[in-house]
Amino acid sequence: MKLNTIKPGMGSTKPRRRVGRGIGSGLGKTCGRGHKGQKSRAGGFHKVGFEGGQMPLQRRLPKRGFVVYGKKQIQEIKLSSLLLIDQNEFDISVLREFNLVKSIDYPVKIIADTQACTRAIKLKDLAVTRGVKDMIEHAGGRVELTIEDVNGI
Repeated sequence: MKLNTIKPGMGSTKPRRRVGRGIGSGLGKTCGRGHKGQKSRAGGFHKVGFEGGQMPLQRRLPKRGFVVYGKKQIQEIKLSSLLLIDQNEFDISVLREFNLVKSIDYPVKIIADTQACTRAIKLKDLAVTRGVKDMIEHAGGRVELTIEDVNGI
């Protein structure tokens, strides 16, 4: 194969439309634009969704929903990622030190995954799920919360 012999496959390209080349071409006289009207004119276009002055569909339908700007952002961490760290006491500053959380401004919640807790660890001021709390206490660890509602976060 040579570079000068490469060409597109059969049927993959079509010749360009040659308008205004006589009646026999099928695109003579009006060149496929029909007679009169905005679309037949040069430069005759309108914006997407324009319905000829009628109220467009996107403005007729009611708006629905809104974005809660004060929504709490919760950083979730898997229990297995805590167990990879050789430390027994965890709080948000320790998690930040090991780059497990991006910011200390948002609350952190420890969630369970398939791996069970194998050693006793102590969590301080970190929200946990019920399953994680049970796993940690079953392994001999402790969960100290100053946050009143564990599942509310």
